[in-house]
Amino acid sequence: MTNLLHNQNEFNIITYGAVEGGETLCTGAIQKAIDTCSNQKGGRVVVPSGTWLTGTIVMKDNVELHLSAGATILGSMNQDDYLTSKPDDLSHKITNHFSLLYAKEAENIAITGPGVIDGQRQHQYPRVAQHLRPEIDERPCNILFDSCRKIQVEGITLRNSGMWNQHYLDCEDVRVNRIEVYNHSNRNNDGIDIDGCRRFVLSNSTFDCDDDGICLKSSGPAVCENITITNCVVSSHCNAIKLGTESTGGFKHVTISNCSVKPSATKTVVYGTIEGATAITVGCVDGGICEDITISDIEIEGTQVPIFLRLGKRNRPHTTGAKVDKDSTMSDISIRNINATGCGDWGCAFLGLPGNPIKGLQLQNINITFLGGGTEEDSRRVVQEELRSYPQAAKWGKMPVYGVFIRNADKVSLQNLDLRVIKKDHRPPVWLENINGLIMSDSKTRKSVAKQPRVIRKHVIN
Repeated sequence: MTNLLHNQNEFNIITYGAVEGGETLCTGAIQKAIDTCSNQKGGRVVVPSGTWLTGTIVMKDNVELHLSAGATILGSMNQDDYLTSKPDDLSHKITNHFSLLYAKEAENIAITGPGVIDGQRQHQYPRVAQHLRPEIDERPCNILFDSCRKIQVEGITLRNSGMWNQHYLDCEDVRVNRIEVYNHSNRNNDGIDIDGCRRFVLSNSTFDCDDDGICLKSSGPAVCENITITNCVVSSHCNAIKLGTESTGGFKHVTISNCSVKPSATKTVVYGTIEGATAITVGCVDGGICEDITISDIEIEGTQVPIFLRLGKRNRPHTTGAKVDKDSTMSDISIRNINATGCGDWGCAFLGLPGNPIKGLQLQNINITFLGGGTEEDSRRVVQEELRSYPQAAKWGKMPVYGVFIRNADKVSLQNLDLRVIKKDHRPPVWLENINGLIMSDSKTRKSVAKQPRVIRKHVIN
């Protein structure tokens, strides 16, 4: 990627007519600066200290938009100030069509600096229903980059998006580093959505969101592939780190490491729960592949479900008329070095499909403290297959074990599991069902008063 930071050409938005103060619309002036910069072989468009009101800004080739210290780009509350930008057939119809910063098939673009992008949509909720058309959701995200290459986003703070905060769709060679995201304005307030992208690195960033924090999607035929996420702190009222739900193409070669999941600092919930639904969710349900996923060295504090995996067959077509002619598959999933405290009483679930198991599941060095308190009645609960259900832990709820429930999986390795409860629990710690090929060693369980064996085995072949 060309390093835009060292390009000497600078274009200050004031030169092109931008007026500071947050009351005068600056869309035209900022756009003119960007267009001029791109036409003159690229450089840096400078947003100086101050508040700058704008609608949709379209990024162009070879442009770095630099937000200086004290600079805030403020999203207009007038819907007419936003451009419609339908992403063709690359993604599901739920994808938003409006954004504050937008790019389509651009190359070598960057957003940098210590400044702020504020969508201002905290003032919109709860009147969100008034801003919907029959087929198009008008709530803008802060960033929507569609089919772009060589992207750098670094140092900025992003707040108060109308919908997903950032949506990178079908993009390649992306680096997102040292950003801070706060997104608690509306429903669907994800922190970042990496959707059908290739060679994407997210690092050293902080997220506090009402909906999913870091979310990988494959809402169209493009596979989300070669993704690295590291050194991030994530808080969410829903799912902190998530693969899915949209999974038409699927996920390959994903590495997530050295991250922390913490409770949200915001106790007002638009959607989800104060403690958060899950820390880690991997879901593949729409016909895509999910393979070579490595999640390691994660510290978790205070979420209902630490880990949830679901291979399903919702098989939703991503566009009208599209056909889903195969079920999803899941293989080579490695989760290791997980330390979790203050978790809820539902346990962890790893759910494959009858006749279509998770192939190659490794859990290693998993240390979790659950709330516990499960009853004998809870231990007799029958977990339904729910083949076509939305893949969220709440659909299955409390497991008949307090720790780990695995069903429909081949080649399972469980090494050094340390599962604890705060309250005495009448459920066993581990349930294994329909497993072909099991290695289990060095596991510890505590405070269970279950009458059943500590490990329930049903149709397990070692």
